[in-house]
Parts: sequence; C-alpha cells; structure tokens
Amino acid sequence: MQQTLVILVVGLAPNLVGEHTPNLTKLAARGGMRAVVPPVPAVTCTSQSTLLTGAPPSVHGAVANGWYFRDSAEVLLWRQANHLIGGEKIWDAGKKRDADFTCAQMFWWYNMYTSADWSATPRPQYPADGRKVPDHYAHPSELRDELNAKLGMFPLFKFWGPMTSIEASQWIADATIHVMETRKPTLSLCLPAASGLQFAALGAGRLPSTAATGLARGGSSLRAAD
Repeated sequence: MQQTLVILVVGLAPNLVGEHTPNLTKLAARGGMRAVVPPVPAVTCTSQSTLLTGAPPSVHGAVANGWYFRDSAEVLLWRQANHLIGGEKIWDAGKKRDADFTCAQMFWWYNMYTSADWSATPRPQYPADGRKVPDHYAHPSELRDELNAKLGMFPLFKFWGPMTSIEASQWIADATIHVMETRKPTLSLCLPAASGLQFAALGAGRLPSTAATGLARGGSSLRAAD
C-alpha cells in the first residue's frame, strides 16, 4: 500500500508557496494545489476535526478551540481526548476499506486515546511541587520513550507561547520521519508547530524573511519524507 504524508501548515496560502517551499512548489506545478473551503469558525480544533472526519462542526462537535461543558458548567479550552470528537475518523474509514491500513497521527489535535495506530501529542507533566515539565504523550506508550531517547525531550515551551520557535517543528518533523521509517504507516499526519503562530501574529501573507528562512530549515527534514 502506498505511503502518504499529510503536512498541515496552518495559514499556508498560495502566495507563500515559492522559493522557501521548493517541494510544495513542484507539487503545485504538477496540479497538486487545491482550494479548501474551511469550516466556520476556521480555527485549529474545528478545522482539524473537519479534516479528520469530513464532517461539519454540527456533527463532530468541535465548534471552537473550546466550548461550554454542561456537566461541569464551564468553558474548557484545548481538550485532548479524541473521543470528544464525533464522526468517523479517517483512519477508521481506511481500515474498513483495507484491514492493512495504518495511520500515524503526529501532533494533530484531539490526539489522546485515539484509535490511530501510532500517535504523539504535546502533554506536559505536572508534579506535586507545581512545576510544568515539558513532555509529550504517545501511543503506544513505549513510543514516547523511543522518541525522547532519539530526539531528546520534546521542547514543549518552543511549541507555543512567547518562546515559540522552529525547534519544536524540527522535533515534530524528525519524529514523524522516524515513525514513517520504522512503522511504515499507510497514512501519516504531521502538524509542524511554529508556522501557524507566525501567521497568527503577523497575518496571512506577511511572514518575514527570517521566519520564512526558519520555516524552510524546519522543512528540510520533511523533504526526506517527501
């Protein structure tokens, strides 16, 4: 079965495909660029849930990056359990068509307790002394130790917040390549970290040359999986 890699680059627009994205440029030249009509609201959790299920928010339930939970009478943001999302996931649909279909879900959201074959997602540890320790959750659990041994501890504080940098995207890219090479999943879903926050801060089409250069460096490892 042919291996497929889906790289979700938040905010990527046609005018940003060029000198810093040589492989995407080649793919677009071969007719590989398609317009996507986003769900409403077009935010992280809603958009990714629609991509994973092919369903609108009225079906999958992710109406924003957080919503009101009636049982606890509070708004909760950035929940991570996959069973919060309704609808059939792409990996379950794939297995229905072919029992040999496998999927690696690398850092797309709602990625804990998923039925995908392999997964990894940001998940800090909170010791009793109140610290927030950078880490990630992975399934199967031994994958976490394997990735940390190979790549070092996941740089959580470079994934979001004021210290966000290409370092986290590089770690995710390398982790995705490792899983693709060692597990051979049919479908790999990869979400680099830093690009979307750059777009959010600057606006679409306004990525500065320094950030674009960094994005190109972060994409260098992904080219190996191209």
